[in-house]
Amino acid sequence: MDQLDVALVTAMREHPRVGDLELSRITQVARATVQARLAKLEQAGIITGYGPDIDLVAAGHPVLAFVTLEIAQGLLEAVTEELDSLPNVLEAYVTSGNADVVCKIAATSHEDLQATLLHISRSGSVARSTSVIVLSEVVKPRVEPMLRKGALAGSSRAPNYPRPRDL
Repeated sequence: MDQLDVALVTAMREHPRVGDLELSRITQVARATVQARLAKLEQAGIITGYGPDIDLVAAGHPVLAFVTLEIAQGLLEAVTEELDSLPNVLEAYVTSGNADVVCKIAATSHEDLQATLLHISRSGSVARSTSVIVLSEVVKPRVEPMLRKGALAGSSRAPNYPRPRDL
């Protein structure tokens, strides 16, 4: 990704419903350039969707927890199926260290979270779970600072060649 790609992604995050024409105005590049760049970012799998961001608290799920799971040997596939079947499990990752899997779980209440945790612990493929309840958000989910830091250096715009009448 170069600086223009990052500028496009940032503009899209700041103005989620913006169209290609407005993106071209914001980034000060041609509309065709915007369309071509977005197509390349999609084809490369960098842009994976355009869905709305959801505020879990406003949507009625104010309890958020991170849960680590130690699973029984060789039962990762079973745990994956079990977690995938639970709508409260927002994300799950295989990890290194003491835990085998880390999950992000949202719930409507502490009782709802407890029911989800009990369901997971009864699965037979989970040997032990540990949960941490989120009290508040310190840094909102983001990717732009990392993308800006990693953007390829140099100009991302076509050079400004002199027009024949300027020569």
